[in-house]
Amino acid sequence: MSASTGVEKHSVTMPAETSAGVRSRVGARGFSAYVSGAVARQLERDALDDILAQMDDEHGPVDEAEVAAIMERLAQ
Repeated sequence: MSASTGVEKHSVTMPAETSAGVRSRVGARGFSAYVSGAVARQLERDALDDILAQMDDEHGPVDEAEVAAIMERLAQ
């Protein structure tokens, strides 16, 4: 596929055991979609980490006792 369709082809290196695990879940034809989805989820997590770090810089660290109290109220 060409770059004009919004898709790029890449070559990546990963442990053989990881490749085998992917293939066992999705087969050979689903490999790219599986890896693409995993990378997209990692980018989302990275963006959340950036936001949390920014909030920590602006407001200070989270009070763990306050979090525990909130979680206890939510569990009721």
